[in-house]
Amino acid sequence: MKEFSYVIKDNVGIHARPAGLLVKEAEKYKSNITLFTKGKNADAKKLFSVMSLSAKNGDEIKVSIFGADEDVAELGIRRFLEKNL
Repeated sequence: MKEFSYVIKDNVGIHARPAGLLVKEAEKYKSNITLFTKGKNADAKKLFSVMSLSAKNGDEIKVSIFGADEDVAELGIRRFLEKNL
């Protein structure tokens, strides 16, 4: 299992467009990818689940990745977050 934390830097937070792009990125991997923040969790491969987090600028999210390609998935998701959120 791989885990890391990330602080949202986008002024609007995780809104529709980056949430959709995050789901597309997560779907590239076989591993289960779960996001956690403010007592909520979300399956990173499901748009409405990601949107339900209501993560705003400055919120810290924890990312948990478990599966066959978790090393590659961690790198991809980390890069995605740094570039887009």
